Amino acid sequence: MARSGQRQDSIQERGLEMKGFFGKLLRIDLTRKTYVQELIPDEVFFRYLGGKGLGSYLLLKEVPGGVDPLSADNKLIFVVGPATGVDMWGSSRYGAYSKSPQTGFYGESYAGGKVAPQIHGTGYDAIILQGVSADPVFLEINETAVIFHAAAHLWGKDTYTTEDEVLAQVGVPQAQAVVIGPAGENLVRFACIENNYWRSAGRTGMGAVMGSKRVKGIVFYGGAACEIAEPERVKTLLKNIAAKAKNNAGVKNYQKYGTTQMVKTMNLAETFPTQYWSEGVYEHWPEISGDSLLEKQEVKTTACPHCFLACGKLSKVRSGRHQGLKVEGPEYETIFAFGGLCQISDLAEIIHLNDLCDRLGMDTITAANLAAFTMEAVKMGKIEAELAYGDAAAVAALLYDIAGRRGLGAVLAQGIKQAAQVWHMEDMAIHVKGLEPPGYDPRVLKGMGLAYATSTRGACHLRATFYKAELGGLIDPGIVEGKAELFIDFENRLTLFNTQILCVFYRDLILWPDLVQLVKGITGRDCTQAELEAAANRIVTLTRVFNAREGATKDLDTLPARLFREPINEGANRITPKELQYMVDNYYRLRGWDDQGYPLTDEINKATADVI
Repeated sequence: MARSGQRQDSIQERGLEMKGFFGKLLRIDLTRKTYVQELIPDEVFFRYLGGKGLGSYLLLKEVPGGVDPLSADNKLIFVVGPATGVDMWGSSRYGAYSKSPQTGFYGESYAGGKVAPQIHGTGYDAIILQGVSADPVFLEINETAVIFHAAAHLWGKDTYTTEDEVLAQVGVPQAQAVVIGPAGENLVRFACIENNYWRSAGRTGMGAVMGSKRVKGIVFYGGAACEIAEPERVKTLLKNIAAKAKNNAGVKNYQKYGTTQMVKTMNLAETFPTQYWSEGVYEHWPEISGDSLLEKQEVKTTACPHCFLACGKLSKVRSGRHQGLKVEGPEYETIFAFGGLCQISDLAEIIHLNDLCDRLGMDTITAANLAAFTMEAVKMGKIEAELAYGDAAAVAALLYDIAGRRGLGAVLAQGIKQAAQVWHMEDMAIHVKGLEPPGYDPRVLKGMGLAYATSTRGACHLRATFYKAELGGLIDPGIVEGKAELFIDFENRLTLFNTQILCVFYRDLILWPDLVQLVKGITGRDCTQAELEAAANRIVTLTRVFNAREGATKDLDTLPARLFREPINEGANRITPKELQYMVDNYYRLRGWDDQGYPLTDEINKATADVI
């Protein structure tokens, strides 16, 4: 039975100096079944520009230091960016922020699909979930109310079924939902949030936080809109970006292959992690490439709203034991992880494992890394199990066990750090701060080593996508000189992307001058590039302060020992501790931090004066 939560302290609408924002957040207390609207000061938007900036600000301000990520004291924050409200290219994305149950540090994750416009339509810049519901619920959020629906009947159901049922129960045609699966319910530390069946806020365990609060799903809808400063400037920018894309080779590759194009690229560059990070080339890569997908399966191109890249590939298995199975994907990261790390050479089997992870609500990168790690554990005699490289059926069974926390799955559900400790394999485990790397080996792409080491959420490729610079000829992948400088330029620009919340695949089309125009057109704030770079540095510093408060030190800004001691590609490619340290030291200096990676007092004050 549905019931509306008690509404407290309704606020008065008021004009904002900075346009493009509603100027308010929605706070939902799951323990008390209440909700309240609160004003967000102009200064917050001025300093942090919305999106990731707002989410990170609220996370540091709202979550006390040292809390258990799966406790009632942690909070889950949903944010959309101001670009969503102007139908900007690549703007159909939302962000989720929390203290990560996977790493114990700063947690963030993003997802595309159709949800972000409906979150924006509710009329809030941010939505905060706090406390814990006594019983499973799903939430219905619109412009005027929050309705708490009983969800005990949904507990245990997969994400596809859950999404269908909550949307049917709400019955609003334009409504969109985010949901969790059994992995989130069972507090698997790398559980993710799913929407539109196949879109995932995949990394750092946001689904486990949602499960810890006993929230099975959230349905959003509304027609709220906020005033923007210069609509004509935004329209001109949209036309200019579309003109850049015309006949652009990169755009055409996304439209044809999506991210599967990277399978060929990474293998030819010998930086495709294989056999649990033992090699840089998978001998069967042509069988799992983008060309193979298009040739052997039924593939239909799809796109998020307001996107011409159309990178989505809705794939249907043509034959075999999985005939008729359909997923949007598999994405490159899923192919690398199950195909390369686990050495599964059948795309139909990878599609099946992709489908299982989506239904169960688990991050495919972590799930496949853990499966390959378990294969190594069996091979080394650390554990006993029927699991070997290439055995897709055994991997599928392991995924079910992880989601249900059964047998070996109960250990793996705690994440790579705990599994490595239990099996006495710390020297073999590949992760940074508890988050496994994606499919770019830093022994070849040394700038990706800097990216993994310094990322506040753990080994991450998306906060800068620096593989693009190294593979695209902007800088030699094998050198370390000049890497920190260029990396910071990429990281700052994509930090600005995440304040607007834009898809990072537009990085070659939306450059600094375009971001200057976008911010001015939406908000009215006439920023220079230097001022936007300073705002990005402020946001990155803010996340660094959050991690330092949670106990992170310079010692964690490194790579797994194996990646230092084991070269790949017949010894041709390696990265040394000295090389990494050189890049990290330069990165600290350029960010304005001390030699321990801690922001200097003036940088802390610039970033957090109004937070801590």
